[in-house]
Amino acid sequence: MTDSALVGQHRLDLSRGDITNERVDAIANAANEALRGGGGVDGAVHRAAGPGLLAELRTRYPHGTPTGTAVATDAYDLPARWVLHAVGPVWRGGNNDEPNLLAAAYRSCLILADELGARSIAFPAISMGIYGYPPPDGARVAVQTVVAYLRGETRVEVVRFVLFSEETYELFAEALAEAG
Repeated sequence: MTDSALVGQHRLDLSRGDITNERVDAIANAANEALRGGGGVDGAVHRAAGPGLLAELRTRYPHGTPTGTAVATDAYDLPARWVLHAVGPVWRGGNNDEPNLLAAAYRSCLILADELGARSIAFPAISMGIYGYPPPDGARVAVQTVVAYLRGETRVEVVRFVLFSEETYELFAEALAEAG
């Protein structure tokens, strides 16, 4: 199942699947501030990439990265060229700047993609798993942030949200329809 929309000359895709199988220039990883691997998407990315990923993170980012930011590494055994480790917010009720931090995590990845020369990037649903971000709101923030970025100056040609569940896919499809 795939939905697509054009944003100017750029394409925004939704698909169901496993982000570790995506053949794109960069995949975003829903990382934690320590950048040391974890569960969910983060664990899957680390397992699929192999031990070199964690070794690079430990060497280049010994102190991690704050919520709302992202850092880049090689992709090792993944079919992508880079992994962009984005730290989304833990949901704490919505009064702790969570929407802005989530938007910043997506934007940070897109900026890194441009800096690296990536033309295609795949995103998971950042913060919508163990971090507890309410799925309808998280989908809206994600889609609105990416659409706004693609309307500006960017060399990124394709952004794909790779969503694990049918329910999450439907929420992103609704957010994409609302974004026009």
